[in-house]
Amino acid sequence: MSFDIKKYARPNILELEPYASARQEYNGKAVVHLDANENPYDTEQGLNRYPDPLQTELKHKIATIKKIAPVQVFIGNGSDEVIDLALRIFCEPGKDKIILCPPTYGMYAISAAINNVAVITVPLVKDFQPDVKAILGAVDESTKIFILCSPNNPTGNPLPKSILLKLLNGFNGLLILDEAYIDYSEQETALSLLESYPNLLVMQTLSKAWGLAGLRIGLAFASEAITGLFNKVKPPYNISSLSQQMALQALGQKEKMESQAKEIIVQREMLARTLTGYSFVKKVFPSAANFLLLVVTDAKELYEYLATHGIVVRNRTKDIPQSIRISIGTMEENQYLIQTLNTYGR
Repeated sequence: MSFDIKKYARPNILELEPYASARQEYNGKAVVHLDANENPYDTEQGLNRYPDPLQTELKHKIATIKKIAPVQVFIGNGSDEVIDLALRIFCEPGKDKIILCPPTYGMYAISAAINNVAVITVPLVKDFQPDVKAILGAVDESTKIFILCSPNNPTGNPLPKSILLKLLNGFNGLLILDEAYIDYSEQETALSLLESYPNLLVMQTLSKAWGLAGLRIGLAFASEAITGLFNKVKPPYNISSLSQQMALQALGQKEKMESQAKEIIVQREMLARTLTGYSFVKKVFPSAANFLLLVVTDAKELYEYLATHGIVVRNRTKDIPQSIRISIGTMEENQYLIQTLNTYGR
């Protein structure tokens, strides 16, 4: 499939001359840095110097793990920065549109509103799956981006590859697939499709299974043409030195991440079975993520009851009537949740 990036990206972005530090322009190994007006006195962690603006070492490590080329990797200050940059690169404010399929991650619509980009909503249908015909029917010349989440947040279900392929083949704009929870799913990542579909951008993160939510490391994988535009538009030093160092350290412990993810899946299945035994729980939706969505008799009352016992969950009634989303905690945290629910009623 072909993707004419010049047709979809904003002309001013294509013509933009990005900010470039002297360190980006210098290819050798510097002995003395006198280019960036930094404090020359070193600290124990070298924090007197600006971080690598292109996160070269970190990108190579991620590329090795993901089995793609480093030039296909963009690192954002959280996935929220990736979403915001995509809107700024591809959508003219007040003119262009994106398609979203609610219920889904709320920041997509908020970022669109901040950037004055109109949102076309095509609600998910049976089993929280996209309505392919309705989605493609909603596309017009001003539709630049379509965002999907798999496994979906807040419903937890994965997107079948067959549906993804129909959408990729039918939509000519930028299709963003948010795989924030992919490490908890049996489904394979869509990274293998990047070669065949240059209009695909896959988002992942180190905030979930990798346990680095506090670092704010969002990942985007796409063609070099697309990641090149992201590097043009991003702030010069969007990822701190400490974040890069700690991310590299964590990525060197892949077995630890996989072990924790397996335990969370075990706890998820245990908690799902337990929740179905309560009379006030009407439905527990199948999940391929690290959370469960359930429909209860009174979501507001249950939310407040748990809060009085120091347990914070998410009331998602705004998206799905009488629904609560519960993240999977440690074994001890889940047992405390169960004990608290036992006192609420069966």
